[in-house]
Amino acid sequence: MQKPALIFDAHLDMSWNALEFNRDLMLPVAEIREFEKQFTEINPGDATCSWVELQRGRVGMTISTLLPRLHRKDAELTHYQSRESAYGICHGQLAYYRAMVERGVLREIADKDTLDEHVAAWETDTTGELPIGYILSMEGSPPILSPSQIPEWYEAGLRILGPAHYGPGPYCMGTGSEGGLTAEGPALLKEMDKVGMLLDVTHLADKSFWEALDIYQGPVLASHHNSRTLVPGDRQLDDNQIKALIERGAVIGASFDCWMIKPGWVIGVTDPKTVSLEDLVNHTDHICQLAGNAKHCGIGSDLDGGFGKEQTPYDLETIADLYKIAEILDSRGYSQEDIDGIMAKNFVDFFRRAWS
Repeated sequence: MQKPALIFDAHLDMSWNALEFNRDLMLPVAEIREFEKQFTEINPGDATCSWVELQRGRVGMTISTLLPRLHRKDAELTHYQSRESAYGICHGQLAYYRAMVERGVLREIADKDTLDEHVAAWETDTTGELPIGYILSMEGSPPILSPSQIPEWYEAGLRILGPAHYGPGPYCMGTGSEGGLTAEGPALLKEMDKVGMLLDVTHLADKSFWEALDIYQGPVLASHHNSRTLVPGDRQLDDNQIKALIERGAVIGASFDCWMIKPGWVIGVTDPKTVSLEDLVNHTDHICQLAGNAKHCGIGSDLDGGFGKEQTPYDLETIADLYKIAEILDSRGYSQEDIDGIMAKNFVDFFRRAWS
């Protein structure tokens, strides 16, 4: 088996980590962990990601997010009290990505030509020191103050919107809540269609999921989702949802949060050593079996998405270890073509189709 020349991670909250937790993502993960040993009041867990680690692991393409978290009673200090605050913080997160582009660490990928150029460069590179390509996404829609703002955000570089996060949102219901689109939800989706902003169905409550697919006509993806058949819960996709996404040509990224990987895993209680990357690949394999092929699976790790090493499979130390997924797929008899697809090409091809 050939080691992947390029790995695509479809969900990383990099700017949120840099700004909310004051992480210098130009450092190796080991140095970030050492620096953060002094802090106890706000502890996002032991880091697993930095730009250095992505380069080391040849994670040369990402979907990187703007992440606004509105107020929740159990976490007052880490969630914003108003949509206007969320709007402001997302522009700050966007400024961070632009600063990294200016520094030469990142490359913005906003159209097919740039995507093709970037992928070709990584596939022939032997240094692992090229800029990391990022496609800009937003997880949760509070910063979009009205559907009429969609063109403004698209002009700013936003190519993907996941309207839901946790709980009720301004346009739909998210994880842990029930119900369909709100009064402004259809208008939001129609504005996205008009400008070509892609829909990420991750975190949509079930009714919101089906209503969104009925209204939105463009390409859809599920950036970081696992199987509800293997691990029950509304955060997961059931088989009918997976089949609907397959029919729409979507790609589903496997998420690395332990409670989404193995049933009965309890945050802060269960030993992390009970979950491995083999358990994660079970979710990928389940989706492949439903599809009858491996073209609809990828990686959407969500590493450092509000948790750290303590809540990831025990055999992954940092994001540089994503290549181990390829080794597991190989051991299970997946072809080199299928492995290349899951590690990067499926998402690359998805965006090529979406932007053609």
